Amino acid sequence: VQLQAFGGGLVQARGSMRLSCAASGRPNINSYAMGWFRQAPGKEREFVAGISWSSVTIYYADSVKGRFTISRDNAINTVYLQMNSLKPEDTAVYYCASDPGIERLRTFFVDYWGQGTLVTVSS
Repeated sequence: VQLQAFGGGLVQARGSMRLSCAASGRPNINSYAMGWFRQAPGKEREFVAGISWSSVTIYYADSVKGRFTISRDNAINTVYLQMNSLKPEDTAVYYCASDPGIERLRTFFVDYWGQGTLVTVSS
């Protein structure tokens, strides 16, 4: 499975940015949970948001609740992360991830990782 993330870059604080991640390489990939993690300089990787294959179950880290929205389009095997009201502390490399189970994914038992995209939020 290949996960390719798009959409990173530089944005000012209080701005918005949307990340997308396209999955390929497995016929039933749209039945997998997908999510986003991030890793800031000098810090450990952390869970940001996850979404089940049906979009029924969604989880967010407390630090992004109310500001970030995860969604997916199974027709094109793509997951999105809409990030609003960005803060400098959101600066990190954001990684797309996929796993058969949403509960596994949110606890870092991830089968597939994308290559990461850098998001920099300036103050």
